[in-house]
Amino acid sequence: MKKIILMTLMLVCGMTTVFAQKPAQIKFDKTTHNFGTFSESNPVVSCTFAFTNVGEQPLMINQAVASCGCTVPKYTETAIQPGEKGEIKVTYNGKGKFPGHFKKSITVRTNGAVEMTRLYIEGDMTEAK
Repeated sequence: MKKIILMTLMLVCGMTTVFAQKPAQIKFDKTTHNFGTFSESNPVVSCTFAFTNVGEQPLMINQAVASCGCTVPKYTETAIQPGEKGEIKVTYNGKGKFPGHFKKSITVRTNGAVEMTRLYIEGDMTEAK
């Protein structure tokens, strides 16, 4: 009987410790990037979104998906420990696209407290002369 009570007490204490910790949480330095104006003759532009894990558990990015094929996100694929930083590099390729203003989104899914975050890129591609 003492063993059952002891095991139950250890289980309750262990579960309390696990649930007391805050989950992973992603915090971006910025969620929007404006490329400004660039020429159609040089249509590939890139930017980096830096983030920090402000939670108490390791953070994993499960996926980062762009709203169209002209935008490609690359992200840190290893676990980001609490307090550490990671980044998502986003490349926009305007080749074959009509000149003008564009705005694209990147949906980031994590194991954090907030499971989904949207990042945005925009800019104006001018006609090559």
